Amino acid sequence: MRAIDLLNGRLKLRHLVLVVAIAEHGSVLRAAEHLRLAQPAVTRSLREVEKILGVELFTRGPRGVTPTLFGDAFIEHARAVLAELRRAGERISGLADGEVGTVTIGTLLAGSNVLLPRAIAALKASRPGITVIVREATFDAQVPRLLDGEIDLILGRLNPIGEQHGLRQITLYGEPVRLVARRGHPARDRRDLDLAALLDYPWVLPLEQTELRRELEQVFRAEGLVPPGDLVECTSVLTVRTLVRDTDMIAALPELVARTDDELAPLPVPLETVRRQVGVTLPAHRAPTPSARLMLEHLRREAAAITS
Repeated sequence: MRAIDLLNGRLKLRHLVLVVAIAEHGSVLRAAEHLRLAQPAVTRSLREVEKILGVELFTRGPRGVTPTLFGDAFIEHARAVLAELRRAGERISGLADGEVGTVTIGTLLAGSNVLLPRAIAALKASRPGITVIVREATFDAQVPRLLDGEIDLILGRLNPIGEQHGLRQITLYGEPVRLVARRGHPARDRRDLDLAALLDYPWVLPLEQTELRRELEQVFRAEGLVPPGDLVECTSVLTVRTLVRDTDMIAALPELVARTDDELAPLPVPLETVRRQVGVTLPAHRAPTPSARLMLEHLRREAAAITS
């Protein structure tokens, strides 16, 4: 197969939509239901794509389908093409009236409980026709979706990046990370409370692949301590707050998260070496859509209001 063969008109846009749907739903049947098509039609179209490409895109099994090596590569490009087409349509619409569109935000723990809701409320007040989609995941999991256009920006603690990653970052404000516990936590009655003493209690920590988790483990090692063994790994702010409120668990949370919950309070054990910058991560070489640009403006305004 030559690359030019994909431009001769045989490969259709519907083929890209279909392949991505099969990958996302894990089966031809579920993809057909999602696309509101008959299963034989989806199967036939999949065979057309595979014939055009000259390779098998999925392996069939009793529980559905799994992308092959060729499938993974084609799906990645298909998603990028569809994302760019969606962006093109939104940009034309946004340039026409600035009243409709979609902005998809990948959110991390920091910024998700105060800044983001305020910015969304401000955006919706001025542009009710814009749909806002919020997706929560780790930074590493969000970056590929950011680069292929499935999300418009990532909001949270800024991770160290380089231009070679195709990303750029905008700092919005500084926010310390605090060790927090419920107000009636027994550790508050201990004299000379330090990090070593807190290891007597269970912890809830971010997932291992997050930058905050790596920084926290460095704090323990700098004190000559082994990181907590009795722990829960979680990045959901709602779950973390509930666990800390209802148990003796200790968590490292952005200061604004603790400040907005009357049942939580910081512990007098500082985390001086943990980075504090909260901001937005964007693709380096792609301009934001009109809707994303409006969202970014409101994030900047609300961040300024929070820190003023």
